[in-house]
Amino acid sequence: MAVLRYLQSMTASHTDPYQLARDAAAAIAEASGVPSHDLALTLGSGWSGAADLLGETVWQADATSIPGFRPPAVAGHVGTLRSIQIEGTGARALVLGARTHFYEGAGVDAVVHGVRTAAATGARTMVLTNGCGGINPSWTPGTPVLISDQINFTGATPLAGANFVDLTDLYTPALREIAREVDPSLDEGVYMQFSGPTYETPAEVQMAKTIGAHLVGMSTALEAIAAREAGLDVLGISLVTNLAAGISGEKLSHEEVLEAGREAGPRISRLLAETVRRITAPATAGGAA
Repeated sequence: MAVLRYLQSMTASHTDPYQLARDAAAAIAEASGVPSHDLALTLGSGWSGAADLLGETVWQADATSIPGFRPPAVAGHVGTLRSIQIEGTGARALVLGARTHFYEGAGVDAVVHGVRTAAATGARTMVLTNGCGGINPSWTPGTPVLISDQINFTGATPLAGANFVDLTDLYTPALREIAREVDPSLDEGVYMQFSGPTYETPAEVQMAKTIGAHLVGMSTALEAIAAREAGLDVLGISLVTNLAAGISGEKLSHEEVLEAGREAGPRISRLLAETVRRITAPATAGGAA
C-alpha cells in the first residue's frame, strides 16, 4: 500500500505540487486524527533528538506512507513523520524526519514538499535545522548558530512564473530573539546552500566568505523560500558539524558530520525543544508564531 501511494504521489507531483501538498496534509490528518498543526520542524543531521523532548507523540508513521514523501537518502535521517502535542502549551507540532536534498535529482518541488505540506496542515511557523560547515573558525564542531539570512547558490528556486516573494526578513527576527531567551550565547550568521553532493572546495569556501556567508551546506535555503511563499514565519538553526574546507586543513567526511551531531545532540535538542515551547506558548503565539 505504501509503495502504491508513493507511485501515485509521484504521478500527481508532475501536475500540481501544491495540490500534492494538500493531499499529503489531508492524509496526515486522516492517519493521525489531528486536524491541524501549529508549527512544523524539519530535523537535519544532529537534531532528531529534539522530537523526543517536545511532548507526547500522538502519531508516527513512515514518511513514504504519505503522498509525495520520499525515503531518506542520507544516513542520520530517520525517515518518519510525527505529530506531537507540545508539553505545556497544547500546540501541535508536525515533525518532518524525511528531507529530500536538491542533489538527489528529484526536483525542487520534492525538496520543498515537506514545507508545503506543513503549511497545508495549518502550521504558521517553520523550523528548519541542518548540519553544516562553519567558515568562522571560532565556531567549533558542535556549535549551534542561528541563521539570520541566506545565499541560495543552487541556481534553482521553488517559485515559478511572476511570483515575486519578499525575502527581506526571510528568517523571522522575533523567532531568533525567542531562541536567544533560551540561550543568550547563540550567535548568528548567513547560510549559503550549495547544490552538493560534493563538499565545497577551499576556493568555493573562500568565495562564500567573500560574498558574506558564514555557514555552508546542502539544504535549507530552498525550503526557506517555499516557507516564506506560503506565509510561514521561519526559524533556522545550523549545527556546525565541521569547519568548512580549507579553514582547518582537515579533510571532510560524512562520518565526521554524524559524530559531531551525536556529541552535540542532547544539548541542541534541549535548546530546540525549549525554543519551540516558548514559540507556541500562549503569551507569544499571537506575535512571533
